[in-house]
Amino acid sequence: MASLGSPLHTFRSLLRMFRHDCGVDRYRKMIACGFIREQFRKHQVTSEKLCSAHQELHYQASTYLCLLQSIRNHLIFHEEYHGKGERSVEQVAGLVGFKTPQQPGGKGWES
Repeated sequence: MASLGSPLHTFRSLLRMFRHDCGVDRYRKMIACGFIREQFRKHQVTSEKLCSAHQELHYQASTYLCLLQSIRNHLIFHEEYHGKGERSVEQVAGLVGFKTPQQPGGKGWES
């Protein structure tokens, strides 16, 4: 299993996701934000006790963060590549990184 990293990093990343989605002032009033803050405080590891639930909480928080990031990326990709009706050949080629060759049809060509 890959390392989860620091619980503080996961917590800050979750708050950053909420702040980005809801705005700087509104994210602090969210119920989900308060719940996550409360759970991280409740499951802190101190020198007096070893909390085995702390690792489970960190794993769940990391999984939730991955879900939020994946949803955001999906929305970005969906907006970029979702069909918007009929596209020209040049537009489709541009989406995948190609250029269409220039068609001769100007001066010097006779039909």
